[in-house]
Amino acid sequence: MPPNSKPARNRSTAAPPLAAPPAQDIPVVQLGWILKALAIVFAAAFLCAYATICIVFSRAQWQLVLHPSHSVPQTPASFHLAFTPVHFGVDNSGLPQLSGWWIPAPIQTLRSALILPSGAGSSADALPAAQLLHQQNLNVLLFDYRGYGHSLGGHPTQATMQSDANTALAYLTSTRSIPTSSIVVYGIGLGAALAVHLCARNPALPALVLQSPDGDLTERVHQSPSAKLVPFRQLFNEPFPLAAPLRQLPTPRLIRTGTPSPADLAHFLSLHLPPTR
Repeated sequence: MPPNSKPARNRSTAAPPLAAPPAQDIPVVQLGWILKALAIVFAAAFLCAYATICIVFSRAQWQLVLHPSHSVPQTPASFHLAFTPVHFGVDNSGLPQLSGWWIPAPIQTLRSALILPSGAGSSADALPAAQLLHQQNLNVLLFDYRGYGHSLGGHPTQATMQSDANTALAYLTSTRSIPTSSIVVYGIGLGAALAVHLCARNPALPALVLQSPDGDLTERVHQSPSAKLVPFRQLFNEPFPLAAPLRQLPTPRLIRTGTPSPADLAHFLSLHLPPTR
């Protein structure tokens, strides 16, 4: 070894041992907490699902009682009746919402009939009644509720149909200048419930004819399987009340299951409508 040389250092010195990490307490999840959390989740999901069912029922319940059609396969011409198409009931859009037919009497007269059709089909299904009334020398207004026939609007409800009945009466008294005392209201099926309500609100209406009257739907619809899934009585709002308001109504009425006979109708109208003029 040269005199000035130094011994080589050992480069492979051992690293000091690593210190072990401090021990930590591992949390233990209690089984009861897991079960409680799952119960809360399932309960929340059930409530959301049930609320959804209730909302769907509330929005779609009209389909249980109303069956509108946009098909109008016949017009008064199919019954050899002269007529004029009419459009009325202008809403905020500026468009008339209701469409129908004005069928003038074969003689000059103010005596008129307002037909409130049933809750199924369209106004075309009420044309036989319009022909019967026309044969009694009455002007006839036959129209479709919103959501029916050629009328505009979304799906119908009892509230919108009742509003449309009010609008039709206003059309006769304002646009056609027909005195309320010269108008007979003719309700068919569920239209009978609307006719009774209309006469109750307008006591000057002199006469009411009900053909195959229908209404008081709460108990009937309650038997539907879908009604068993929800708090039905709190959600159902399409009852079309008939019996109770009819008992309290002072307006003279002719009630028939099916179409009244011409003789019955002629006698009834002669008693309660002003003379032809």
